[in-house]
Amino acid sequence: MRVPSPCIQVCSMDEASGLCRGCQRTLDEIAAWSALSDTEKLRVWKRIRARRLAPPPAGGPIRRG
Repeated sequence: MRVPSPCIQVCSMDEASGLCRGCQRTLDEIAAWSALSDTEKLRVWKRIRARRLAPPPAGGPIRRG
């Protein structure tokens, strides 16, 4: 299986959340991506989905995705 990268070429980190505005990954997740197993990549995807579904923090920016 080949797990696709969540990168959408919108590479800009949100300082408040610590997440990429494009793919919703942390810097650690982005840096490690190429070395992760497919199982680990699927776990990152699961965290991304949870982040996108979570309500925005009070007073924080609205996340789209």
